[in-house]
Amino acid sequence: MSENNILRRLHTVTGQVQGVGFRPFVYKTALKYNLSGTVLNSPEGVLIEVQGTLQNLNKFDQTFIDELPRLARIISHKKKDLIPVQGEEQFCILASTAGEGHCVLISPDVATCPDCFADMNDPQNRRYEYPFTNCTNCGPRYTITRSIPYDRPVTSMACFPLCMDCKEEYENPLDRRFHAQPNACSECGPEVWLTDNDGNKLADSLTALSKLAKLLSGGRIAAIKGLGGFHLVCDASNPQAVQTLRERKNRPDKPLAVMLKDVTEAEKLADLTENDIELLEGLQRPIVLAPKNKNYSLAPEIAPDTDFIGLMVPYTPLHQVLLKYFSALNENSSPSALVMTSGNMSCAPICIGNREALKRLPHIADVFLFHNRDILIRVDDSVTRSVPEFNGEEKNRTIFMRRARGFTPSPVFLAQEGPCVLGTGPELKNTLCFTKGDQGFSSQHIGDMQNLETTNFWKEIRLHLQSILKIKPRLIVHDLHPDYLTTLLAEEIAQNESIETTALQHHYAHIYSVLAENKHTGPALGLALDGTGLGDDRTIWGGECLYIDNEKLEHRRIAHFTYLRLPGGEAAVREPWRIARAAATDLGLDSRQISVPAEFQAGLKMFDQILEKNINCPATSSCGRLFDAISAMLGLCSKISYEGQAAIILEKNQDHTEKNTYDCPVDQATTPFTINTGELFKQAYRDKMNGVPPATISRRFHKGLISGLADCAELAAAKTGVKTIGLSGGVMQNLTIAVELPEELKSRGLNPLVHRYLPPNDGCISLGQAVYGQILLNRRN
Repeated sequence: MSENNILRRLHTVTGQVQGVGFRPFVYKTALKYNLSGTVLNSPEGVLIEVQGTLQNLNKFDQTFIDELPRLARIISHKKKDLIPVQGEEQFCILASTAGEGHCVLISPDVATCPDCFADMNDPQNRRYEYPFTNCTNCGPRYTITRSIPYDRPVTSMACFPLCMDCKEEYENPLDRRFHAQPNACSECGPEVWLTDNDGNKLADSLTALSKLAKLLSGGRIAAIKGLGGFHLVCDASNPQAVQTLRERKNRPDKPLAVMLKDVTEAEKLADLTENDIELLEGLQRPIVLAPKNKNYSLAPEIAPDTDFIGLMVPYTPLHQVLLKYFSALNENSSPSALVMTSGNMSCAPICIGNREALKRLPHIADVFLFHNRDILIRVDDSVTRSVPEFNGEEKNRTIFMRRARGFTPSPVFLAQEGPCVLGTGPELKNTLCFTKGDQGFSSQHIGDMQNLETTNFWKEIRLHLQSILKIKPRLIVHDLHPDYLTTLLAEEIAQNESIETTALQHHYAHIYSVLAENKHTGPALGLALDGTGLGDDRTIWGGECLYIDNEKLEHRRIAHFTYLRLPGGEAAVREPWRIARAAATDLGLDSRQISVPAEFQAGLKMFDQILEKNINCPATSSCGRLFDAISAMLGLCSKISYEGQAAIILEKNQDHTEKNTYDCPVDQATTPFTINTGELFKQAYRDKMNGVPPATISRRFHKGLISGLADCAELAAAKTGVKTIGLSGGVMQNLTIAVELPEELKSRGLNPLVHRYLPPNDGCISLGQAVYGQILLNRRN
């Protein structure tokens, strides 16, 4: 072949292309088409130089498009012709380079692949039942990585030198474990051990897992170190063990998730959609909320308030081996399931360190399963549910309840580029978010900003994301509430680092977020439906119809729910009977018909005085508090132990055969309009007094609320000429609202937009803040 026919090209590839088997893919493709050259990881991305005939270079390009590794995600791919290198005959993988980069993404942690599970289940394989088996296609990434470029020395695997067999795999470009940074085996890698809650060792290695399985089968509670933190674990079929876990963790009612060995076992407990199965068996393997079926047989204490159960299947080798041993001890035909709940104290971040867990969890766990692969970044399990699509497609869509393991730090892609902005997020269900170019990097779930531990976690994630993304924000956007920790953190960072700050109201941030996810840049309406958020008028909002114009950076309130009073402030949120009694009083109904728990009876006289004098009775237009009031008025839930409990119980208690509905008129005489949700309460109250069953009332309420919201959206569309409407807020996690509201809006000729990459709850707020800030800076420029 004449050297005159030889060409050379440089490919610069950015995105999720490190730690995902990308360089081995390039190497094999170059060999396949007889190309010479080099490939290397750099902070700018993956740099590929290939040299050969034009025909083979074009084949390389096509394979590049058609056969990418399953974990790779390309953001940009630039090509440039180079001068050929004379005498070059081989294709080589070069060592990674360091420096300032702009376009490299760390892969999220990936569930164990079928090939690695096969290795672990083969008695002849040297990784038989090894709990840290992985390859280029699976295993830990984000949780073990300190910095980029992603290579073993900057991960928590740096302290485990490879044995000869693993080193051979690691250095062989044709091997599945070529440059798999967490690669290890029982000879050279991390190990597990079991202790009591004083730290005394009970067992080593695989003996630890078999002994742990027996202890769990016997009703003990364990703290197990996993991928992104510790789980608290017990036998999900043992009511006493589950109740003991609840009492020790002070979690009396909130549903618990369970792990089963595979989807076949999960289908014995719940009715799974095709989308559910894809999630359970996919790369991320989140917790999936699915409806319990008629054969559901777990302890009733698992999820007492709901007809849904949170299901997981093993996403690490450690889980797979444990479930294998645990299932073998099951002597009946019912599924073997383990409760898997976050290893933390209430409101604190999940534990990640061995000493940390032994210090914080010994009063909960009887035994501890530790390992010595450090978790560098704490990440909770993601939580999802499937709902039917509303755009004519038969498939289901996924709603995130919590976005964390398996999905972060992957970005949300935005409609336009802009400067770097930090959104500090909300007070509850906090995440933070950076924009970088046309990407929004929303962090994993951080939690409720109510203690020092969570505040420190927020600071850690802020610095870590800023480091790996190689960015510094030009603007920080925080909530309107001056006393929120996220506001104070924004002010602290701004002062220390000379960065400008601005505030954005909570519910506008909700709508900016859902519009950003859908890459909608024009004017839009929004329905923001949640529990709380300080409004522009200094009252508490939560049932809002809003107008937003991204281009003009204009936003205003079109309509809101009837205001409710919250006697006792935060006490009313924890005790919804207070809201119901106040609503009945304000609507001219007999509040004495609202049942009050016995423990509060003695204080009723004082309560009535507070109500009469309107002392500490803040007003709210909150949709979440309306659900609470209806639930309490029906006697379904008068006191809550976790957020959303009253609404979850109301949602569960619906008679879906009921065809009638309630009226929910929109009063256009006020500015803004008023969605007269007081009428919903009145009708529900009267039905209750007339002996109508709570399930019938609940269904009529849900239908009436949806109709009232759609009426308001139609009126707002007529007023503004805008038919696109974003739907956001924690109420959009209610299955009835999530399914039927978009369908109703669609049937009226409107264009509803929903969250598809982030939760509709406050976990989306930080993206909305950051995108708003980016638009603000772009307008200035």
